[in-house]
Amino acid sequence: METSALLQKYNVATPRYTSYPTVPYWDIESFNVNGWLANVANIYANHKDEGISLYIHLPFCESLCTYCACNTRITKNHDIELPYINAVLAEWKMYVEILRDKPRLKELHLGGGTPTFFSAENLELLLNGIMESVTITPATELSFEAHPANTTSIHLTTLYNLGFRRLSLGIQDFDPEVQFLINRYQTPGQVAEITATARQIGYTSVNFDLIYGLPGQTIAGLTETMNEVIAMQPDRIAFYSYAHVPWSKPGQRHYSEKDIPNGDEKFILYELGRQLLDRAGYSDVGMDHFALKSDSLYKAMTEQKLHRNFMGYTRQHTHLLIGLGVSSISDSWTAFAQNPKTVEAYLDKIKQGILPVEKGHFLSGEDIEVRKHILNIMCRENTFYDEGIPEGVYGRLLPLLRDKLIWVTEKEIRITTKGKSFLRNVCMAFDEKLWLKQPKTQLFSSSI
Repeated sequence: METSALLQKYNVATPRYTSYPTVPYWDIESFNVNGWLANVANIYANHKDEGISLYIHLPFCESLCTYCACNTRITKNHDIELPYINAVLAEWKMYVEILRDKPRLKELHLGGGTPTFFSAENLELLLNGIMESVTITPATELSFEAHPANTTSIHLTTLYNLGFRRLSLGIQDFDPEVQFLINRYQTPGQVAEITATARQIGYTSVNFDLIYGLPGQTIAGLTETMNEVIAMQPDRIAFYSYAHVPWSKPGQRHYSEKDIPNGDEKFILYELGRQLLDRAGYSDVGMDHFALKSDSLYKAMTEQKLHRNFMGYTRQHTHLLIGLGVSSISDSWTAFAQNPKTVEAYLDKIKQGILPVEKGHFLSGEDIEVRKHILNIMCRENTFYDEGIPEGVYGRLLPLLRDKLIWVTEKEIRITTKGKSFLRNVCMAFDEKLWLKQPKTQLFSSSI
């Protein structure tokens, strides 16, 4: 089948599968906080030696990037920094009491929002409060997201001195027309200066986030952006598909549908970017990610150690990921829990001395089995069934097999080179909950 026909066939609303079950299919009625805490304590006790992962959500931004689908709070009031930090530390203290130990920290990531909205001094206060109750080892990996327009050398130096070695810069696109439509401004010069400063300080891995399919994006503009990016040689590049979800993110109504590249145009933009990155020495890693062969993410892929969780792709795996802050999701491997999505609701629970968990899901044995296969496809591009591929899964895989997107035996499913652009579609075949209960309204962005 021609590429254009494949795009039309498979460009459907599809989950991104940062979890399974996906959040809309969580059984929140059966969930309770006491059960969640017991689950956390049990999983930690059984996997104490591997350590834990921490994600801290810092939701504040001074201006709204209209393309953004993250949970953010737009404000120029920096007086919110200290109350929010104190709340996050109070939440962390509640988990420390449950763990009854000084856990080994395997990885920590600051996400947002814009973590560099916070002053370097306040970030140091937050992180010292976390680190005094964990054990840091040479294998601990600390990373943070940053906006090129407000990240200073003081931010970089302060976080480096705390042990951070990975930096992720949100670029998206350098085209002035695109930047105007998405209300996100930074110049190649700013990014080059921050990248050079970070490397001079000692950061060993710099990631750039780019997006294809943005409003106003053109082949010429994306080519220029890619050439600028490649000249700076980031160690990793996340090249994401723009998720158009104006029903949940009203900021995306800043532009109209006619401004957004359609399915064919969007795929051409992706292929252009992928080819330019390939020629520059970057390798595909999982879905939407590229890395130089010297980067640890590429090495994790070649060693079959790549993992994916709510923080994205990582070279390390822990059974316990604790999310702190507004909207953060925690994952104990057999259960998920999510915090309130508004700052007010989050702070109110903390003020009451209540663990700020709003909803969650306890995974069944079937959930865990399906999750394993989806993770295998996302991280290793193949999966294996000991007892053979279930009939229902096999039936849903048949169209993908006929279109040569996958290779199948009695027990194994493997992604073909042609199928790498359709990983989300392949994962849908395993998603029993999605097929048992089709959503009445669109919940997910299109796959292409």
